[in-house]
Amino acid sequence: MKRMHIHVSVENLSDSIQFYRAMFGNAEPTVIKHDYCKWELTDPAVNFAISQRGAKLGIDHVGIQVETDVELAEMNERFAAAQLPVETQTGTTCCYAKSDKAWTVDPQGVAWETFRTLEAAPVYGQSRESSQAAATACCTPVESVVGFRSRT
Repeated sequence: MKRMHIHVSVENLSDSIQFYRAMFGNAEPTVIKHDYCKWELTDPAVNFAISQRGAKLGIDHVGIQVETDVELAEMNERFAAAQLPVETQTGTTCCYAKSDKAWTVDPQGVAWETFRTLEAAPVYGQSRESSQAAATACCTPVESVVGFRSRT
């Protein structure tokens, strides 16, 4: 099963948890940390995450979560068929989870990811620039993908 993924950067995590809990019919989060919270809902089928990590407020990125390697390969083939620049990551740690994923950016500059979660992780993630814990941007594509714009 594929599930839509939306990640929103928020100013106040507690207020946002309260709001989204109500929005999702009092559904409890699947993951809650001091700087991050996630709901994996079936109605609607969405992996909805919020974080308070100093990033620009609002939609951080969107994507599609998959459950199998076959589904991940299918999504990566869709990126390739659309002739989009793609950054792949294997066994990366982000959002308190270890995942295999791929990133692209649409012509408007919206970051898209497709990913398969492998297991939970004790830290938010690591920056690609260093081995230190990331301040804000472990879950975003690199500049070469971000720089993509429509060819028209």
